[in-house]
Amino acid sequence: MKTTWRSASLAAGTVAVLALTAACGSESGTSASSQNVGATAPAGGIAGVGSGYGAAGASASASAPGGGVGAGTGTGAQAASAGELAISANGELGKILTDSAGKTLYRFDADTAEPPKSNCDGDCATTWPPVSADDVSAGDGIDKSLLGEITRSDGSKQLTVGGWPAYYYAKDANAGDTSGQGVGNKWFALAPDGKKAKAGSDTALAGLSVRKDPNLGEIVVDKNGMTVYRFLKDKAWPKPVSNCNGACLQKWPVVAPVEANDTKGVQKKGLMSFTRGDGVKQQTVNCSPIYTFAGDKAPGDINGQGVGGTWYAVAPDGKLVGAPAQ
Repeated sequence: MKTTWRSASLAAGTVAVLALTAACGSESGTSASSQNVGATAPAGGIAGVGSGYGAAGASASASAPGGGVGAGTGTGAQAASAGELAISANGELGKILTDSAGKTLYRFDADTAEPPKSNCDGDCATTWPPVSADDVSAGDGIDKSLLGEITRSDGSKQLTVGGWPAYYYAKDANAGDTSGQGVGNKWFALAPDGKKAKAGSDTALAGLSVRKDPNLGEIVVDKNGMTVYRFLKDKAWPKPVSNCNGACLQKWPVVAPVEANDTKGVQKKGLMSFTRGDGVKQQTVNCSPIYTFAGDKAPGDINGQGVGGTWYAVAPDGKLVGAPAQ
């Protein structure tokens, strides 16, 4: 099992949100130090994509061994390959451990960490497929000595984190889903240190914060760690105006207003919300309307960067990251 690590740097904190009367003195420019990542999608976004990012976990009654819901009738499930592990930011749970596809990893209270042992077999392992220890690699963020493996009853190798065997949840359909959180009050998403991820964790992100992307540099992210974007056709002066309407909003959902004192690292000037032409309230950074991208499936994705030559990530000062000089 490989044990190299990666993770995005995530910040959280507070700063006052200014009123609409705050200075919207000029159109924000381009962040000169940023690098543009080439985009091949057509103008306006990628057709037929969904958000793919799950919300908070759902509780469910346990009917299968180990608290699983809707377990199959087989004798077990073949361990799934995790590939390169990563740390993802969840708005409810804080930092959680995911695989290379952004799928959440879980631990089971009926297992033991000292010594490491799985007590999830048969139907339980169908609902909660073990994470294979084979060919696992990861980025920075967790002490690699916390990674290990156990040999299951069928002879397969299962990944452990902090001694706890790792699993998927069969009902997590998309990257970022955490529907296994709290199932049977025995199953919990894995924090990067092997502990349980818990709602209200102090590692949860602020409404808006800053992440250092390896390609784009410092960019703004929302409370779920999803990249925030600006639209070149919008206006910031003399007041914010969004020109993304109708079908555009299905691909580029607006960022809802962020409560006062719920940002970290984002420029105060021009940090406000406004009422769009359709009556919906939208957040701005330096008076420019901001959005997320439906094509981003997990925290850290930047699939919206440069789309159509009109959509770009946002620097902490509100400038466009990697856009042509305006």
